[in-house]
Amino acid sequence: MVNRVGNISTILNYGNLKHKSVQFALNVSGSNKKLPTMSKKADHAVKWIGKNLSSAENRLILGASALLTQPFIEASNKKVDDKTRYYAMCRTIAKIIACTFTGFTIRKLCIKSINAFTKLPNEITDTMKFKKLRSCLLPTIEITKDRLEQHKNTLGTLLALDVMIFTNFFVDAPLTNLLTNLFVKGGRKNE
Repeated sequence: MVNRVGNISTILNYGNLKHKSVQFALNVSGSNKKLPTMSKKADHAVKWIGKNLSSAENRLILGASALLTQPFIEASNKKVDDKTRYYAMCRTIAKIIACTFTGFTIRKLCIKSINAFTKLPNEITDTMKFKKLRSCLLPTIEITKDRLEQHKNTLGTLLALDVMIFTNFFVDAPLTNLLTNLFVKGGRKNE
């Protein structure tokens, strides 16, 4: 009976915990009425990044940040022996390089191909090859410039997802193994 009462009070306290965490966030922000919002400068930076960096460039940024942090995490794992730690670090570096390279390349090629086949009629010139295919991925409805950009982004994301399903197995995995072996062998020569 005591255990059931304890469980009920825990459940009731969980709801209270949620309220307390929201209240804590409000107290930290110095306001009891609303949560803090992003400053104008931060909002401007987010808009600039969203407007000027493609998903391919975002993949490079993610790869660079992973390369700067994850190998050190593997190297500091004291729960395994030195040989395993070294191999894990080499594998992590190889995987980051392989996945960043293929992710960037696929995203860049998908963006170029979607842009090539979503041309508006006034953008198609007589000197272009495959003129009939240049607008094959355009929607059949009237479209604004912003809606066209969203359409292109969606098509690019879907195309990249489809391509990456295959490249994960046929490019990333073999390239990761190749690079891992190169790094491990290269490190053994220096021992």
